Amino acid sequence: MRAQLTRRRILDAAMELFSEHGYEATTIASIAREAGVAVQTVYFSFGNKQQLLRNLLSLHLPCDDTAGAGEPHAGIAEALAVADPRAQLRHLVRLTRAINEQAAPLLEVLRNAAVAEDDGGDMWQTNKEQRRFFQRQFVGALADGELLPDGLGPERAVDICYALLGPELYHLLASEREWTQEQWEDWVHEGLCRHLIKGADRPDG
Repeated sequence: MRAQLTRRRILDAAMELFSEHGYEATTIASIAREAGVAVQTVYFSFGNKQQLLRNLLSLHLPCDDTAGAGEPHAGIAEALAVADPRAQLRHLVRLTRAINEQAAPLLEVLRNAAVAEDDGGDMWQTNKEQRRFFQRQFVGALADGELLPDGLGPERAVDICYALLGPELYHLLASEREWTQEQWEDWVHEGLCRHLIKGADRPDG
């Protein structure tokens, strides 16, 4: 129990410092100070910064290692059972919002780590593939119902989902520009409906 509590303190400290100072600027020594443990304890518990980041992803995004495999998340299966395509897309946006609210700072850390130090590049790639895998379920439902606009293929439709729902745009609008969660959700939902549903003018709330 004591070891588990120590590991959690280290993870919480790493999350705070990664988010505040960035992955590259955060050192194992600073994480140890923030967690109130010896530097050797951090190395013994996790090995290095990359493993700390990997453990944070497992903690906050427990499905992150399942990209492209298995059955859809229960929330996605429930959403796909809804008949109205606009309501399906609303579910998709809300599921993404819930993930972003919890993990957007961590995803920004992961993206920066992959770019700045090539640490976590495989984890970032896995996360991107997972997001496209889930978004493809909704696009597939629209395609099966012949609801995609004429000339819009499924892969391009997934690209639209990937851009509008991505953590990069969420970070820009919700964090930098301080949009409310409701404003972000409504704007993304409207954009998805306009681009992905044939003949859609303005989506229902």
